[in-house]
Amino acid sequence: MSGEWPDRSTEHTGSGGERPDFSAEHTGGGAERPDFSAEQITRGRALRRAQWPPLLAGRLVPLTLLLVLGLTPAGAALVTVVARPFGGAWIARVLLGGLALLLASELAELPFAARVRVVRQRFGLVTQGWPGWFTDRARGLLVGAPLALGALYGVYALAGATRWWWAWAPGAAALAAVVLSWLAPVLLEPVFNRFTPMEPGPLREALLELAARDRIAVREVLVADASRRTTALNAYVSGFGRTRRIVVYDTLLATARPREIELVAAHELGHVKHRDVPRGTLLGALGAALGVCLLAVLVRWSPLLAAAGVHRFADPRSMALLAALAALGSALAGPFGCALTRRVERRADRHALQLTGDPGEFIAMQRRLTVANVADPDPPRALHLLFGTHPTAVQRIAAARDYQRAQIA
Repeated sequence: MSGEWPDRSTEHTGSGGERPDFSAEHTGGGAERPDFSAEQITRGRALRRAQWPPLLAGRLVPLTLLLVLGLTPAGAALVTVVARPFGGAWIARVLLGGLALLLASELAELPFAARVRVVRQRFGLVTQGWPGWFTDRARGLLVGAPLALGALYGVYALAGATRWWWAWAPGAAALAAVVLSWLAPVLLEPVFNRFTPMEPGPLREALLELAARDRIAVREVLVADASRRTTALNAYVSGFGRTRRIVVYDTLLATARPREIELVAAHELGHVKHRDVPRGTLLGALGAALGVCLLAVLVRWSPLLAAAGVHRFADPRSMALLAALAALGSALAGPFGCALTRRVERRADRHALQLTGDPGEFIAMQRRLTVANVADPDPPRALHLLFGTHPTAVQRIAAARDYQRAQIA
């Protein structure tokens, strides 16, 4: 799946049901109009300040829980207790121990995720009821649990069969990353959204023509029923080869002008043009392989095994230590991944400008998305560097104006 347009789970804020027009760049007399009003900036900052504490807590609390379980004998004791009704069999330790850790992490995050939903609902960003929200959380767990348990079975089967398990595991992790990247658009996306073909008409033809001009084969244009969950605006290109399709959120279809939808699609086509998905898959595979190599070194380190209350890693009671180290590594690698994706998104922005040759409409589209998504146009630098996956709205608009000036010159 290609990198999506930033989904900030927010609302369209046009008064009286009308669409705000952000297309004009200047007021009369040649004075430049501010890109965002004081009210829009205040609203975006208010949402950021309200939702970031529970968002951060939702990351830190599960991580802390896993570290406590993994770096003390508590994790080994948990695996032992849940497997005891089945005689402590190896398969029960892996299955029930893995499920216990997954459920513990989910329960630790759940109240903070619920708080974030309450905040977004207060800003009018949520269209889904609590039953639907809990159903989506359950779906995510049902999708993630078999993948995690399959990985645990593979690792501990290898560790029990050969002392060279660490030489095989990185290759298996890399292969799994590639397979999931290919299967996700076909098997996983439909779990969370329903897709219908876009009705024939000028917009559909314009999107297909845009892809043809970019020499990108697109099988179909689909509309995702995002409105049953959120008012966020988004579009993306997913799939490979014959399964490639342009997907437009129904919220974007109902809110934005056709030309703005074309600009969003042009950005997403930029990811395809620059082969960001294959490159991202390759990097993900390499990252998975390197991560497994590092984990293999750490989980065989005697002081860590002693802290976890186990004698050797091949004992499934060590899985809490494995989960803790994996979660810590993922958290530490996060800012580096964000820096990489910001670079990729800037390149896709340039591609959209070159493909459409319409920086003015690009700027208008950025304004609409920022206001509709109640985003902070210029968040604090530290926060953006640590967690931002896209350039800020201010940065994207400035880049479009630089492109516009370069074309005029």
